[in-house]
Amino acid sequence: MHCGRLAGVVWLALLGPLALGGTFNPDRAIGDIVPAWQDLPGVDGKRHGWDAVADREFVVVVFTCNSCPYAVDYEDRVEALARQAAAADSRFAVVAINSNRIPDDALPAMRARSLQKGFSFPYLFDESQSVARSFGAVRTPEFFILDRDRRIVYMGAMDDNADPGRVTKTYLADALAALQDGRPAPVTETAPVGCMIRFVRNNTRNR
Repeated sequence: MHCGRLAGVVWLALLGPLALGGTFNPDRAIGDIVPAWQDLPGVDGKRHGWDAVADREFVVVVFTCNSCPYAVDYEDRVEALARQAAAADSRFAVVAINSNRIPDDALPAMRARSLQKGFSFPYLFDESQSVARSFGAVRTPEFFILDRDRRIVYMGAMDDNADPGRVTKTYLADALAALQDGRPAPVTETAPVGCMIRFVRNNTRNR
């Protein structure tokens, strides 16, 4: 019995580090590789996958939506970043993914919002919510920087204030600048601030 109990403790100790996420992300840590998303419908009427941005050195992925006030506060900042990414000499891309499944966040509403705001970035609908789960994303907005191997090199908030006039720390921009300069990101993880992603609970009785 004693040996069995000791073996169980050792087994749990070995499993522990594998089960841990980052400081703020419950499932993912810096350096983790996320699965390649594919066949996500966009507001442009096309289907999108990782292959569309795989040639870029870095990819900024933002989980966002129409209905969250925090996400709305960041729309112009995400668009400004996307316009930087569209420059001829850019080494990064921007992709926005919406994983909510309420009417205000459905694909028709996403199209209307994109048209109203003039979004230039791919705005994709993760109807299965599997992409958000694979990133360990829980809030809108929540930002990730991936390298060419889909390895997470930064995750968390874009900056330290939803009010653009009161921002003092630009976590995402600083990380992106350092990484493109061949240096490690000065801060690799911060706490995302925003609305919770509205995950659908699995209900086996309805299967």
